Amino acid sequence: MTPIDYSDFDKVQMHVGTILKVEPNAKARKPAFVLTIDFGEWGTKTSSAQITQHYTPETLVGRQVVAVLNFPPLRIAGIKSEVLVLGAMEESGVVLLHPSQEVANGTRVA
Repeated sequence: MTPIDYSDFDKVQMHVGTILKVEPNAKARKPAFVLTIDFGEWGTKTSSAQITQHYTPETLVGRQVVAVLNFPPLRIAGIKSEVLVLGAMEESGVVLLHPSQEVANGTRVA
């Protein structure tokens, strides 16, 4: 593990958002969803996420998640993925990170 200064950590803009819409990413090589997420003052963003092992579209809509907003957008299987949704990577798949209580969309994670 490489130590970093707090100033390095502070550059990562992690915010809470609520998933509004979920669709399969049909062009993805591995099963994935296209998420539309409301980040309040930061706007509505799209992300392609390989989270199909533990979640269905019905269980994701309305769920709050944590994402990195200041990575450059990537084109993933034909989708402009604007944010990186964060999760714990287990052998059985990704388990999403989320606040233990509901907070306002756009709330910064520190």
